[in-house]
Amino acid sequence: MTNERVIALLTAAYNDELETVMNYLSNAIVLDGVSAEEVKDSLDQDIQEELSHARQLGQRLKQLDERPPGSFGFEARQESLQPPERTTDVLSVIEGVLDAENDAIETYRSLIRAARDADDPVTEDLAVTILADEEAHRTEFRGFRREYED
Repeated sequence: MTNERVIALLTAAYNDELETVMNYLSNAIVLDGVSAEEVKDSLDQDIQEELSHARQLGQRLKQLDERPPGSFGFEARQESLQPPERTTDVLSVIEGVLDAENDAIETYRSLIRAARDADDPVTEDLAVTILADEEAHRTEFRGFRREYED
C-alpha cells in the first residue's frame, strides 16, 4: 500500500509543478529582445504541460484519499527561476529553467523509487511518464544554453 513517503513526494511534485507554471508564465511575459522569442515560445508551450502534470499529480493524490494542497500549503523554492531584473537576461532564465528541471527530475526519480518500494505501480507509472517530459524539457534548454555559450 502507498506510504507517507509517496504522499509527501506527490505533494512536493504537485507544488513544484504549480510554482514552475507561475515562473514560466512570468518569464514568458517579462523577457524582451529578439533572442528571447524562442525561449518565450518554449516557456509558453511548457506551461500547459506543467499544468497537466500538476493536474495528474493532484488526481493521483485524490485517488489515494489525500487532497492536493491549496495556496496556504505552498512554499516557493525556485529562487533561480525568478524573472530577471534585466529583461534581456535570457541566459539567467535558461539557467533557472535548468535548475527547476533538474530538481523535478530528482523528485520524480525519488518518487519512482518510493512507489516501487510501496508496491504502488500506478504512481510509479505516472512518475515515469512525467520524468520523460521533464528530461525532454531539460534537453531543450541545454540546447538554448549552448547557443549562448558559443
